[in-house]
Amino acid sequence: MSLYDEGHTVAGWTGVAIATVGTSVAGVGVCAVSGVLVGAGLVVVALSALVTWALHLSGWGKPPGVRPRAEWGMRVRDPEARAGHPACVGCRLAGRGRVADGALSVPAPTVVGDGTGMEVHGAELVGGGTRAGVGRGAA
Repeated sequence: MSLYDEGHTVAGWTGVAIATVGTSVAGVGVCAVSGVLVGAGLVVVALSALVTWALHLSGWGKPPGVRPRAEWGMRVRDPEARAGHPACVGCRLAGRGRVADGALSVPAPTVVGDGTGMEVHGAELVGGGTRAGVGRGAA
């Protein structure tokens, strides 16, 4: 068994199964030179993304990052899904897990210019609040 949570969830496996059916239908459409089958297969693939998203929002997916080992089972539902996951694009698209006002997020590694033509690699946050400076020479 892996040391990391690989995200095997009901949402993930259901989405993959539906997408597999869709790509199979599209593949048959390509072989049969049928635009209708190719289109139908692509619609099923798009439907798989929506089903996966809905299952994730209902708690059958996983938040970004590593989960505790006790939550690795496929039948374990995520109790925090209703509030949304802070770093989850799917939750943000649904209007959940928004970043609080005034919060500043700086992804690492960052490259920031300091006005002298030199770049600062791996810049750190200086100060706080919505108008925080980043890197050398921040006021």
